[in-house]
Amino acid sequence: MAGGVLYLFFVPLIYTFLSILPTQSAPQSALVTQIPGFSGTLPSKHYAGYVTVDQSHGRNLFYYFVESEGKPAEDPVVLWLNGGPGCSSLDGFVYEHGPFNFEKAMTKGSLLQLQLNPYSWSKVSNIIYLDSPAGVGFSYSKNETDYETGDLKTASDSHTFLLKWFELYPEFLSNPFFIAGESYAGVYVPTLSSEVVKGIDAGVTPVLNFKGYLVGNGVTDDKFDGNALVPFAHGMGLISDDLYEEVNKACGGSYIYPVNDTCGSKLEEVDKNIEDLNIYDILEPCYHSTDSSKNRKVTKSGLPSSFRLLGETERPLAVRKRMFGRAWPLRAPVRDGIVPTWPELMDNESVPCINDEVATEWLNNESVRKAIHAETDFSWELCTSRIEFYHDSGSMIKYHMNLTAKGYRALIYSGDHDMCVPFTGSEAWTRSLGYKIVDEWRPWTSNGQVAGYTQGYENNLTFLTVKGSGHTVPEYKPREAFDLFSRFLAGKPQ
Repeated sequence: MAGGVLYLFFVPLIYTFLSILPTQSAPQSALVTQIPGFSGTLPSKHYAGYVTVDQSHGRNLFYYFVESEGKPAEDPVVLWLNGGPGCSSLDGFVYEHGPFNFEKAMTKGSLLQLQLNPYSWSKVSNIIYLDSPAGVGFSYSKNETDYETGDLKTASDSHTFLLKWFELYPEFLSNPFFIAGESYAGVYVPTLSSEVVKGIDAGVTPVLNFKGYLVGNGVTDDKFDGNALVPFAHGMGLISDDLYEEVNKACGGSYIYPVNDTCGSKLEEVDKNIEDLNIYDILEPCYHSTDSSKNRKVTKSGLPSSFRLLGETERPLAVRKRMFGRAWPLRAPVRDGIVPTWPELMDNESVPCINDEVATEWLNNESVRKAIHAETDFSWELCTSRIEFYHDSGSMIKYHMNLTAKGYRALIYSGDHDMCVPFTGSEAWTRSLGYKIVDEWRPWTSNGQVAGYTQGYENNLTFLTVKGSGHTVPEYKPREAFDLFSRFLAGKPQ
């Protein structure tokens, strides 16, 4: 922070903010007995609360735990992490694979109506939704300095959370344990998995029964991620053969840093061709920042029916037409150092394709927050700008190699119409590990239909695409996501 005047202005604000946070220790765990908006009987037990990961700082991480609807004493325990960085994992609970589907109330002003989700991941697993790091979602710290954080500190805190969580729920300690996440959790998942394995190897107690991990459309490596877009755009027919050949020739196959003026010019042409698309799913409409375009009616009636169906979902509340997430511009992968927010990247202009109304409405309702034992002194945001986050763990490839070499199972899956983290990058880096192919590229099926393609490698590594899906696979393709998740946990081929 520059300047004494700014310092004097902000210090009182900081102390004011800290003074409104709870002064007592955070509640450790509590049964959720009723869910506002849901009138039925819960098919399994729900718990929610806080785990204090740093007593001296008052750093508290919020979790929501859903017991399995099957055999909770035997089914795997799965930790779910959304990315950002800065996005709440309750995103996954509300929009993706939580126990409920959310529907608008019939009466204006009434709370959202919740129906049971037939593809909830809790049907086959016990699942923990964790808001991490502190400052994200309902998680908080009484020490404002904790909001400056990064990959390694987040992994350490999440590991501390897990050790304390299993002390609170020792009955689940012998269950198989997996870590899963998407987007920037492509960093969270392998770094946390590495911390867990280090703890196991060092004999840290309680000893977690860690078996493996899943990553969906995950950030991995700046070069592979940065070079993924141009081949994706060409393969999807978003740029012409001529432009692809020209940009490839000018840039020598490397699209992250323009190697010359011609390369830069051709990359600008690529950007121009795709700039109005929905970055999270090229099949979905994108509502831009101007008032006139926010409300425009978008139709796909001119497309073949097979193409229209490709992007459809079975969810009663449609996939978010405008979707919010901290991310990064096209062809600008996450690099070492601070990971900026979208407003910072876009010079404070509004970001296209954003909407978090359903989750924000429900999780900021006073009765909901009371029911799930969440602190009420600050607003819940899907993705926050409260934290300052640093990417300080480098490429994830070394983490994946170390984990799979030790025999831990890994599933890397990608919605094949995501342009934020294109499948072309994930396919390339999994292939780059040099592992022997043990299951040749082939289609996999769900509900009797081809749901995507998969390739299996030695050391328990699998790469898989989900046909017609965007960035958040369980949101776009809930049945297919449930199938790939269930099969992976059971150790079955896709």
